Formats: sequence, C-alpha cells, structure tokens
Amino acid sequence: MSETPVIFEEQHLSNGLNIAFATLNASKSLNALSLPMIDLLLPQLKRWLADRETAVIVLQGSGDKAFCAGGDVVSIYHNLVTKQQASSTNTLNDDDIKQSLGVEFFTKEYQLDQVIHNATKPILVWADGYVMGGGIGLMAGASHRVVTEKTIMAMPEVTIGLYPDVGASYFLNKMPSGVGLFLGLTGMTFNGEDAKFLGLADHQVACGELDALNKKLLTIDWSVSESRNHQLLSNLLAEYELSGLGHSRYSSVEQHLAVINKVTSFDHITDIYDAIINEVTDSPWFIQAKKKLAHGSPLSAHIIHRQLTLCQGLSLAECFEKEINLSLRCCQHGEFVEGVRALLVDKDKHSKWAYEDVAAVDSEIVNWFFTTIARQ
Repeated sequence: MSETPVIFEEQHLSNGLNIAFATLNASKSLNALSLPMIDLLLPQLKRWLADRETAVIVLQGSGDKAFCAGGDVVSIYHNLVTKQQASSTNTLNDDDIKQSLGVEFFTKEYQLDQVIHNATKPILVWADGYVMGGGIGLMAGASHRVVTEKTIMAMPEVTIGLYPDVGASYFLNKMPSGVGLFLGLTGMTFNGEDAKFLGLADHQVACGELDALNKKLLTIDWSVSESRNHQLLSNLLAEYELSGLGHSRYSSVEQHLAVINKVTSFDHITDIYDAIINEVTDSPWFIQAKKKLAHGSPLSAHIIHRQLTLCQGLSLAECFEKEINLSLRCCQHGEFVEGVRALLVDKDKHSKWAYEDVAAVDSEIVNWFFTTIARQ
C-alpha cells in the first residue's frame, strides 16, 4: 500500500483551539511536491484558514533531509513524452498542451502558493534541509519561515530547461539589485543565513530544536485573534533564534554582493552571461555558480532574463498569471523535456540543449515563449 502523500494532524488544546500540522510524506523523493500532494494540501489549507478554532498551521517535511526539494517534474515529463510520441514532434501545439498534465499541475501549484501568500492566519514553515524550486514556492508566502544550519536552498530550473516559477518572478525581483537574476541564471545554492539576508526566511533555529519547538507550540495560550497569534508565534521563535551558529557559516550572497551587482549590471543577457563566466575569482562559491551557468540551458538563460525584466513592479497575482502561460510554453518546447531527461530520468547529466550558447539563441523563439496561450 502506498503512503499517504501528506499527513494531516490537529492537536487540540485545552482552550478549544488547535494547532494544525501538514507533513509532506515522500522522504525518498526528498518530499518533491507532486500533484496528489497539491490536491490534498490546497483544500485542507483552505479549510484550516476558514476554521475559527485553528490558531496556527505548521507545514513541514518528513525525514531529516528535506522540507521539499522541488516540484515533481518527472511526472510531467512522462506525460509530455507520451504526447510527443503521439504527435511525432518535439514541440507540441496549443491544443496538445492544454490537455497535458502540466496545465493541471502548474495551475494548482500556483493556486496553492497564492493561498499561502494570502493567508491571514500564521503559517509556520520548517525549511530544514533541501528547499528548492517548488519547496521555496511553498515557503515564500508563509508568515513565519524558519531555516536551520542544514538548510540548502536554490531555484535550479535553468538546469532542466525551465525558469524560476512558483512566484519567483515576484520574490526574486524583491532581492538586492542583481541578486535574484544571478540566482535564477546560475541556479546556485544558498544557505539559511543567505535566506534571511534575502528576505526569504524570518528565523534561524538549530535543526535539533524543531521537535521541541513543535511540542512547545502546544503549551502556548493561543487566541482567536490572528494578530495576537502572529505575535505569540514570533515571540516563541525568538526564544529559539540562533544568535551564533557555533561554526563558520555566513551569507555567501552578502559576501559577493558587489561582484553580483557588477556582473548583472548589463542590459543584454549575452553580456551578463559573459560577465559571470569571465569573472576572475578564487571564491569556490562563485566558481561553482559559473559552472552551473555554463551547464544550464542557454535558452532558459534568455527566458529567465526576459521574465524577470517583464515582471518588475508587478503584483504577485500578475506574476503568477504570467508564469502559468510561460510554464505551459516550456512544456510545449522540447528543452524542458530534454533537461528533465538528462538530470532526473536517465541521469546522464548530458543535456542536448537546443542551442550551444546564449549568443546562438534565436530571439524569435524567445518571443514565442511570451506569446499568450488561450486556455479556455
């Protein structure tokens, strides 16, 4: 019998209120966010948010390796490959894509993320271990985002021929100048200290304290007042806040802020790409970022630059609307399928990208990605 994708639990308190727990339950896949997970989470979160007796919602991952290491793009891949085989083409037409798994997955995933962003009740996310792609989408909108010394985050979509979605068009643009673009283009990892510096996390707690903190949640005199509960939760987390990590760990992004700003200051993606690749440095972190960019999809680099430029100053809802269209275009094009194949299915890590380098990418193809698909 297969495991339940999400475990829901309500801990009832003596004052008649309760603390609600939702645990992503797919530790073998590092809690990759699947459509069955979304189908369970979306209605349950809506019920808890409407329930006067639910004081706090806790979102966490099973196991000790990840909160959520991304979306389940492998399922989308298999669905798209079947459609490609039926149509004998790598680029699917609009009618084919409107009947694909990608439409349902991305639409519901963004709805779930939007619900979390719009929530008025406190939502606590334990962002321990790997938190990538769709995992950051779940985390970004929560009211109380907690990282640990084990947190490893990234928006690594450039490595699979995609682009940072799940609201990243909004929150990457809120980061210090050039940082969101740099992280999107390189897919570079960053830690809990980075997440706090970038506004993606609110507290840092030792991972060994998470169980104790969950138990402590049950001892607080919660209220029916949402604003009071927000404050009570903030006060509790402040008690466990790590003032020092006890070992050498710092914000790599903050340390590299000047160089990131310099290499992303150009208007055209080819100039930005060249500046990153040609930057002379002895920093292991930046060298790794250069390698990731060099191995990523040149087409994705163009898409990422265009998307973040177009979404500057837009609301979150407007960003999600643009993302759903762009995500479906990515499903249509063979680049996404090839990227998932190489990294996650065959795992040969030798993607046969559509273009050899960013200078070779056809601007008309990039324009096509940003044309509107009629979804009705």
